[in-house]
Amino acid sequence: MNKKNIKTATVIIFEIDDKILKEASKCSYEFGCLENENHVCLAKVNDCIDAKIHFVNCIAKRCNYYLSFGSHVVCNCPVRKEIFNKYGK
Repeated sequence: MNKKNIKTATVIIFEIDDKILKEASKCSYEFGCLENENHVCLAKVNDCIDAKIHFVNCIAKRCNYYLSFGSHVVCNCPVRKEIFNKYGK
């Protein structure tokens, strides 16, 4: 199983499987959430249902994984979901 380690200096920020990265091939931000230590484009998860539906506070409306749901926003990005499910961030 191949994995991609994203590092800042010698600290691994997140470890994401290549399979999940490929599932997020439509990323508008070139995985900036992984490569930026400040996680600038990482939407804050407000609520999560069964590790599948992630309600987020997201201002990146040009994101291909952004889904407006009434007055809420659902993030369908496989990488974002994995980061929250695996690391709680």
